[in-house]
Amino acid sequence: MNSAVANPPVVLFVDDEPSILSALRRLFRPQGYRVLLADSGRAGLAMLENEPVDLVVSDMRMPEMDGASLLEKVRERWPAVGRILLTGYADVGSTIAAINRGQIHRYIAKPWDDRDLLMCVQDGLERRRLEQENRELLKLTKAQNDELQALNADLAARVKARTAELEQVNAMLETSFAQLQENFLLSIDVFAGLIELRSGGMAGYSREVADLARRIARRLAGGAMLEQDVYVGGLLHEVGKIGFPDAMLRKPLSAMASDELALYRRHTLNGEAALLPLGQLQRVARYVRSHHERVDGKGFPDALSGEDVPLGAQILSVASDYYAAQSGRMSLKRYSAAEAHSLILGGAGARYDTEVVEAFELAVNDEPTEKPLDRELPPHEVMPGMVLSRDLLSPQGTLLLAAGFVFDARVVRQLREFASRDGVKLSVHVKLPEEAAT
Repeated sequence: MNSAVANPPVVLFVDDEPSILSALRRLFRPQGYRVLLADSGRAGLAMLENEPVDLVVSDMRMPEMDGASLLEKVRERWPAVGRILLTGYADVGSTIAAINRGQIHRYIAKPWDDRDLLMCVQDGLERRRLEQENRELLKLTKAQNDELQALNADLAARVKARTAELEQVNAMLETSFAQLQENFLLSIDVFAGLIELRSGGMAGYSREVADLARRIARRLAGGAMLEQDVYVGGLLHEVGKIGFPDAMLRKPLSAMASDELALYRRHTLNGEAALLPLGQLQRVARYVRSHHERVDGKGFPDALSGEDVPLGAQILSVASDYYAAQSGRMSLKRYSAAEAHSLILGGAGARYDTEVVEAFELAVNDEPTEKPLDRELPPHEVMPGMVLSRDLLSPQGTLLLAAGFVFDARVVRQLREFASRDGVKLSVHVKLPEEAAT
């Protein structure tokens, strides 16, 4: 913006009538342009010699040098400068000549309409700007191509080694990105476990919700992105409750007082606000906000209905309600799995979308497609170099180590000390040697 103010577009108007030039100056100066005026073709060419001009607007009928001749010279000497011709209705033949010789970009009939002329000049300047950017890009591309060609000529003997090096770097970058993504998800998993520890809730509740939500998304053929988003949403859908008083965290929804219900109904908004600063969780934040919405419009916080409720939020709603009913989050009564299943089916078409409920029915009984090839070991038999095949959970259900972790001597020592010091019974599943080698 500052650059545009410091260097406004320069428009040169050429006409042998002073009144016309004055009218053009009054029309265009308020537009923020730098306006140059010339009363003849020769004067216009002299200005072009000494001033940077973006666009020339010339009258057709002028003594000594008409507009067609002027614009032809402009094209020959300053081809990048935009060219517009002002012409009367009787100058059809001259206009055609100007188009052929000067290759003008536009012509405007006199007397002109101010709005049309303003728009024509604006379009001409925009075309000039785009052409300049294109030339700069082409120049940059050519310079880069020339540089690459020179490098190729100088480094022909090292192409094979360089290619191998680049492949190695790319592989390292891909591995690093995958590790960052894995660590990000692991951090979310650990954080969800910490929330559960404070609430004293059912161990592994958030992970149960996340796993079921992912299976429902898979049954709906929603794609890998939706599956990951609802999984993360399942882990974090209660993050907005972190500010609740301790007593309220342990209280079922049906037992809450009116002021507690008002606070409870804000936890989805608090959850969204907590997640929005994380760029990777923008969609997840929306699902967390809307996972208490209902397709009949009676949910909260926005009373959305039908297709306005995001699919990811609908999936989270079904998965979280299914396990919330069993964990005592909804009422003093803890529902059995069969009762919670019936509760979800009964809400189809009103509380939940029918297709999501149908996918839930299929997903709730899904088994893992592949059983891990592993063996179970007590902590004192775990050795450095072994690879964890399943998540290692504490007795309270919080995540200790994620599947795929490679044990080193330090962690092996800490694991053994943890198990022996606190008398904790841990079952560690490690990959078989051939699978780990692969």
